[in-house]
Amino acid sequence: MREIDWKVLSELIKNSKLSDRELAKKIGSSQPTVTRARKRLEKDGYVKEYTTIPDFSKLGYELLALTFVKLGKGLSSEGIAEARKIAQKSLKRSPFATIMLERGQGLGYDEVIISYHENYTSYVKLRRILRQHTFLDLSHIETFMISLDDKIHYRSLTFYAVAEHLLKMKQDEKKE
Repeated sequence: MREIDWKVLSELIKNSKLSDRELAKKIGSSQPTVTRARKRLEKDGYVKEYTTIPDFSKLGYELLALTFVKLGKGLSSEGIAEARKIAQKSLKRSPFATIMLERGQGLGYDEVIISYHENYTSYVKLRRILRQHTFLDLSHIETFMISLDDKIHYRSLTFYAVAEHLLKMKQDEKKE
């Protein structure tokens, strides 16, 4: 990626509603250069979507749940793929907002689900849905819950730090 691409991407991560003219002013470039960089970032897949991060508690959510799931022993690659399809389909119909469902490794678990819930009852419904799937090892499901009503926040959900880190990483690269 070109240096201009890094700068444009960083600013878009911080605030995706900026116009190309505003971006150009912020990074000290011309608007046509920024427009070309933005289109290149979109075409090459660096920008997947433009979105807003709302205040979820103001929208009526009380909990953020990070649910760690262990898949049953002996699942083949095809079995894992089928399990993911089933899980994704049922989560689309769920009474809560699932923002991520991904495979991974760590703490003895194979998948993580990140979801927002209106209340604890909504979270219990997630557990009930998970129990319906026989491919899950139900003895190995753990959840870390965050109260969105808590008055103390160390760092709320934001990508600003990622944007700053990208620029610093690129600057460090240039120094080497």
